[in-house]
This record gives sequence, structure tokens and C-alpha cells, in this order.
Amino acid sequence: MSGMNKQGRPTGIGEAGAASHETFTGNRGLQLEEALIFEMDTPGASGVDLDEPEGFAPRLGGLERKERIGLPGLSEPEVMRHYVRLSQKNYAIDSGLYPLGSCTMKHNPRLNEKMARLPGFADVHPLQPQKTVQGALELIDTLAHWLKELTGMPAVAMSPKAGAHGELCGMMAIDAALRARGEEGTRKRVLVPESAHGTNPATAAQIGFKVDSIPATEDGHVDVEAFKAKLGPDVAAIMLTNPNTCGLFERDIIEIADAVHEAGGYFYCDGANFNAIAGRVRPGDLGIDAMHINLHKTFSTPHGGGGPGAGPVVLSEALAPFAPLPWVFHDGKELRLVEHAEDTDGQPFGRMTAFHGQMGMFVRALSYMLSHGSDGIKQASEDAVLSANYVLASLKDVMSAPFEGPCMHEALFDDSFLKGTGVETLDFAKAMIDEGYHPMTMYFPLVVHGAMLIEPTESESKDSLDLFIATLQDLAESAKRGETERFAGAPFLAPRRRLDETQAARKPVLRWAHGRNDVGAKAAE
Repeated sequence: MSGMNKQGRPTGIGEAGAASHETFTGNRGLQLEEALIFEMDTPGASGVDLDEPEGFAPRLGGLERKERIGLPGLSEPEVMRHYVRLSQKNYAIDSGLYPLGSCTMKHNPRLNEKMARLPGFADVHPLQPQKTVQGALELIDTLAHWLKELTGMPAVAMSPKAGAHGELCGMMAIDAALRARGEEGTRKRVLVPESAHGTNPATAAQIGFKVDSIPATEDGHVDVEAFKAKLGPDVAAIMLTNPNTCGLFERDIIEIADAVHEAGGYFYCDGANFNAIAGRVRPGDLGIDAMHINLHKTFSTPHGGGGPGAGPVVLSEALAPFAPLPWVFHDGKELRLVEHAEDTDGQPFGRMTAFHGQMGMFVRALSYMLSHGSDGIKQASEDAVLSANYVLASLKDVMSAPFEGPCMHEALFDDSFLKGTGVETLDFAKAMIDEGYHPMTMYFPLVVHGAMLIEPTESESKDSLDLFIATLQDLAESAKRGETERFAGAPFLAPRRRLDETQAARKPVLRWAHGRNDVGAKAAE
């Protein structure tokens, strides 16, 4: 049985593979046990003194609150300690290698953060008069220029807020182009490779297209013959990721582009993996009509919980007239935002968002571009690919790679090396937590059984990669030796033991209630 702290939470103390020494507090050295902030509530305690309000006449028609608001009462030191302790439980790119495949958790240079905090950028408001934000508009225009230069595309929509939002933008531009051609009722089928990101078919379906899956070959690429067999007068587009989600470059991409264009369709490329080819390959040269670019991946701006994201979409000459509003325009005197369709020569399909996009992300991305230069961006892509191939080559003798390689920016493994060991992908990933690593992406892409997708990124040193590789080698050899106790209950050393993630997703406890400790009650069972 796992050890319990005084709140009744399992700490992992006493389990095999973990320290057996129990403590009165539940703390383990500098790994401090922390209650929920609501559990630390002391009524009347506050970091400030608030005077009783003078009498006033309520104006809410009897709907004003009569009970406590429910926020916990704590002093300022208690609040600070609570959140600092929570931050110390987070795994972050600033504390170690983050191997999530297809997520590109790379180091965010502090120069980017410094630039984004300059008052002229950090304090800008989207409703300011445009003449007062000429510098911000110039930055957006400059970033747009370099995005077009890197991709070889003539137009870019800057407003989409993230990758999936960018996908929606690109596919809406394709839908608008089909409507302009009078084919909105006939071309309703979108071809999507089975290894695509899950947002691709979801985006197509949301707009009203019918999704038709394309199989992969045994070596992990799009089956070109199967693709061509699905082409017809009802095909609107193909949505293809390149490099694909198996970490491989689609070598037949120009042939695919030519075929879909000949059939009257468009080519949407998922640009989530652009960081593998930026500075090396221009998507426009490959025949692509639309592609989103995750600024929060390729150009280092904060990802995930550190967001928000940004997903500008580059467009070909065929789709440029349908780009959404707004965009930056220089009228000869000053920069301004074009915000109304009647002020354009094109046929914009509308707006993606209320304003112009994520200003903080724009500043960070341009800072990254200018500090690296064209040679630095190219080197970053090359180093990312080199790192992934180093991981693949170093591990494929003890782990199993479904495709021979070489790979692009991420190395893919399956679970066949674990066959007969009693250890599964999830167990292997949980054991990585005890070794101080965030697990890699698991069970994705779906075309590979028990997939483990590792993306080391260009920002890792060889020493960092060597330790990571040695750790995974040790885990793989341990599993093959039958040391299942190392995996079955892992993690042993994390602040919390293995959780029932399925139950948590299906029956989440989203509201704390006084006197109820669901975690402790569950542990006691």
C-alpha cells in the first residue's frame, strides 16, 4: 500500500522502487507536500485590510451576492509559497529535455521575452487609433514579409490564433475559391492521409466537407497510387502534413500536388512540422496552396500553457484573393489595417477573429527570426533533424522503429520491443517520470501500434541527448529482463502516483467543495 500524508493523499512512500522513509509532513526533502489553496482557507485572513463599505443602494434588483464569495483567505506569504511550490512541481523546458513528438517544445530565448515586454508592444491595445500604433503595424507587416519569404508564397493571413485555427482559415479560403468557381455544391470531398494530425479531418468536417482517408505505404508515406485512385470531380482538396506525423518527408509531394491540381482541387499542407524544413525548403515551390505556420513551434514563441499560440496562413496566388480580413496595407503615407471587403480588390471570405492576431507572439517570432538570420533558421532545422536521427540511430537496436529512417525532426518507435515483457507503452512512459523526464508523445500516430514519438529539437546539447538516450536504453533493457515492478506502479517518485486518467477525463471533479476530499477518499479505497 502506498504511504499517506496527513491529507490522505498517496505519496508513493513505501512502494517498491521508492524511498521507504516516511515523514510526518508528507514532504520529502525539498519536495514539499502542498494542499489545495481552498483547503488552506482561514476565514478572515487576508493580505490586505479592507474597510467596511459605506451604505449604498443596491442596483442589481435583488440579485446581489449575500454569502461569502468563496475565495480562500490567506496572507500574502502563504499565497506566494503556494504558487511557488506548485511551480516547482511542473516539468518545463527550462528544467529539462521535453521529448513530446509533433509539439516542438524548444527553448524560448529570453531576448524574445524582453522584446515582447517593451511598453510599445506589451501595452498596445487593439482599439487604439491606427496612427498611434504604426510601429506595431510595421512589425506585423515585417513578420508577414519574412513568412512569405521563407515559404515562397505571395500572401499570408496573420490573424489565426493557432494551428487548428489556421487550418480552418486555409480550408475556408479553399471553400471560398470553390464557391467563386461555382463548384461549392459539387466538390465536397477532402482527401486526408491516415497519419494526419487529428485536427485535419475535424477541420474539413466542420466546414461541411466529406473526409476520405488515404492509406499509407509500409514505409510510412502516402500511398500515391491509392491517392490518385481517389481523385475525381468531387474532390475539393487534399490535407497533407509534410514532414508527416511519422517524422518522414513526403518524397512524392510534387507529384501529389500536380495530381490534385490537375483534378481541379487544392493542396492544403499542415505546417505543424515546418520547423524541420524552414530555411531548407519553400512550401510554395512544392505546389502547396495553403499552409498554416505555428509561430509557437517553429519560431520558439511560448507553447501550450505558456501560450497563447499564433497560426498565420500562407496562401498561393490562387487563394490569395480570398484571404480573410484584416491585413496590413501601406497607402503611401502610413500603414493601416484593411478591415472591410469593399476596400479590397479581392474576395475575402470574412474574418477569423475580432482583431489582427496575437501581438505578443508576433514580437517573439520576429525577434527569433532577426536574431537567427536566414542561416541560423536553416541551421536550427538541420540541427533538429540531426538530433532526431541521433536519437533514432542510438535507440533502434534496443527499441523498435517501425520505419528504417532516416527521419526528419522526430524519431518514431513502436511497442514491439516490449512484446512478452508484460510492460506496455504507458508503463514505459510512466517510468520515465521517475527518471526525471516528461514522457514522449504516446499512442500517436495511430498508424503505429503503441507509438512513442520523440522530438528532441535543435536546442538540446549532445550531453543532454546522450543522457536521455542512456536512460531509455536502461529502461528498455530493464523491461526485457523482466523487471516489471519498475514499470507496473510507476511513477513512484512523482508528487502523485499514477492516476486513472480515463476516469479523470470522464468524471472530472471541477469544483472544490468544503469537507470533501475525493482524492483521499479514492486512495483510501
